[in-house]
Amino acid sequence: MTNAVIRRVIVLGAIACLSLLTVQTYWVFRTWDLQEREFNRKVNQAMLDAANQLATLNLFILPTNKLVEQVSTNYWVVNVNNPFDANDLEYILDRAFETQSLKEDYLFGIFDCTSDQMVQGKFVKYSTRSENKVALEEPLSKHPDSDFIYYFGVQFPGKSGNILSNMWLVITFSVLMLITLTFFIYSMFVILRQRQLSELQRDFINNMTHEFKTPISTINISSDVLQQSEKIKEDQRLNRYAGIIKEQVLRLNTQVEKVLQLAKIERDNVELNVENINLAELIHSIFPSIELKTNDKQGALHLDLQATHVQVRADRLHLTNILHNLVDNAVKYSKEKPEIHIRLLDDPMGLALIVQDNGIGIPKEHQKRVFDKFYRVPTGNVHNVKGFGLGLFYVKTMCKLHKWRLSLDSEPGKGTAIKIVMPAS
Repeated sequence: MTNAVIRRVIVLGAIACLSLLTVQTYWVFRTWDLQEREFNRKVNQAMLDAANQLATLNLFILPTNKLVEQVSTNYWVVNVNNPFDANDLEYILDRAFETQSLKEDYLFGIFDCTSDQMVQGKFVKYSTRSENKVALEEPLSKHPDSDFIYYFGVQFPGKSGNILSNMWLVITFSVLMLITLTFFIYSMFVILRQRQLSELQRDFINNMTHEFKTPISTINISSDVLQQSEKIKEDQRLNRYAGIIKEQVLRLNTQVEKVLQLAKIERDNVELNVENINLAELIHSIFPSIELKTNDKQGALHLDLQATHVQVRADRLHLTNILHNLVDNAVKYSKEKPEIHIRLLDDPMGLALIVQDNGIGIPKEHQKRVFDKFYRVPTGNVHNVKGFGLGLFYVKTMCKLHKWRLSLDSEPGKGTAIKIVMPAS
């Protein structure tokens, strides 16, 4: 994942999360406002009903204005402006609240004009109001308007909790969204940390492979000198050892070149020199070199170039490397005597290149990952096949850059066929 992709993921993710947070915050406050308005409406109506019942019982007329006033968010005052029987208030309030379905604990008190203060009232619990009416330790606050002479006050200490309990669904979604945001932030932290570790690993591998180039070149030159020496040629044992040194240093150099080439690909520094190529002629031109790989194992390499349109647009160097990598893999994972077929077939999408072997095959659960970098099919403690797991990753990367279609068909014990479909030019 490139830095540009990571930046886009972080920016788009942050915008999405902020948008969700904004919308959710709006709905929380909107729901709270609606719940509070509904609660206030029920209380106001209950207070009006209670005042009307008091007026009916005590035979007086209620004032036309300032009858019910909300002093604070949870405290209401009812100005009846006439004397009333305090003993009737408890029963009337209970009936009024039940009518409005107000299932809420409340405090109430009555203003005494002779002492200019609220007379201690009672605390009434909703659960069992008839049994839980407890005298208040401190009276409620009186109304600041001196014109209020005969009135009573009602306070709901648990109003906020009641509103929150009615918002359980919104709160649940808010909590889930906060968990999601936390997970997103943690995921971004992990991604950035893994990206940093990946860059450190890549830089280490690149520096290491660059450092290998000088000693490899030195050993290569030295092995050439040894092989050209007459004394070495005369000694069969030394000549064989010189040949082994030459063979292994070339193999090591090939692996180092692969790592450097893939590092260049990851930095997006690859420039394809695309040209018209006759794929059949290209295969014939490299046939002797790739045939040697199969001959070393006493195998056979077969060509089946039946396609009628064999012209493609490709980078000659990378296309050649693809062929070598596919044949290398076919030889490495073959049985005792490899039988490898290279086919060119006409395809509805253009031209199909198929490299098929009679090797050990790939289990189905590993087929999707064999094109990943450094991935090798697990073989337990057996490591008879050498490699870094870079060959098929290189093939996949080059096919992606050329916009070719790559597919794999394999069955354990029966071999593997890798197919590349290229648009014909």
